[in-house]
Amino acid sequence: MRIGELARRTGVSPRALRHYETAGLISSTRAANGYRVYGEGAVVRVSSIRYLLDAGLTLDDVSAFRSCLDGDMPSTPPSARGLEIARERLAVLDARIAAQTAARDRLARSLAADSEQLIS
Repeated sequence: MRIGELARRTGVSPRALRHYETAGLISSTRAANGYRVYGEGAVVRVSSIRYLLDAGLTLDDVSAFRSCLDGDMPSTPPSARGLEIARERLAVLDARIAAQTAARDRLARSLAADSEQLIS
């Protein structure tokens, strides 16, 4: 199938698919006209990549899962390395959330202080 068909079937943009290919996560052959041609297994592989990205992993993180991207990711038990990557990513996300919450709280306090000054 060509890239447009893979994009339609997976809900992933052609640009993202080319990015996944550059990262070595999916592969294609080239037709005589130069178009990328993907095998049927690319649908499952892209779905697995999206599953991991949607779970908060980065594309670099996903690279560690290359060997199991062709299966059903949600039902596959994670490996020890997979759990380690997930824990590391969770810690990063928790730190970002804490930083964003602190920034939000500072902004809210500043706005509250400015509102009180306007009322006085």
